[in-house]
Amino acid sequence: MSKNEFPTIGEEIKQRKFRSEVQKAILNILVTSNKLYASNNRFLKQFGLSQEQYNVLRILRGLHPDPSTVLNIQERMMDKMSNASRLVDKLEAKKLLTRTQCASDRRQVEIVITQEGLDLLKMIDEPISSLEKKLSDLPEKDLIRVNEVLDQIRYFAQEEEL
Repeated sequence: MSKNEFPTIGEEIKQRKFRSEVQKAILNILVTSNKLYASNNRFLKQFGLSQEQYNVLRILRGLHPDPSTVLNIQERMMDKMSNASRLVDKLEAKKLLTRTQCASDRRQVEIVITQEGLDLLKMIDEPISSLEKKLSDLPEKDLIRVNEVLDQIRYFAQEEEL
């Protein structure tokens, strides 16, 4: 184990040498992201949700009590490749959201989170915050810097194909 008591990315993936610090950083971000995603998926499965379904509910809660549209949800999704229509169908079947035709534009469908959806998110919020509690031990200046660097990396990643 490394001197800072946490395994380094090299130790984690059993790789001693990297082409550059850039390659090492990219691999570190990808491996860390995969671990967070898998952990979150395992956790959400006990509530009968996928990560993508949770994301839709989270978006709708943020807009509540105002309605949303499938297009608006799609634009706000973390994974832009998710099929928002299919996710809305599944969540409606679980009675976690409702769909109604817009009175002013019958072509438009309004989507609103139900009380059941809000209650489910409330149950999920407490355990999810445990990771936040662990990360809150990091100095705030470090967290600010991590966010600044990740914002830059995300910007460059959307400009270039990796």
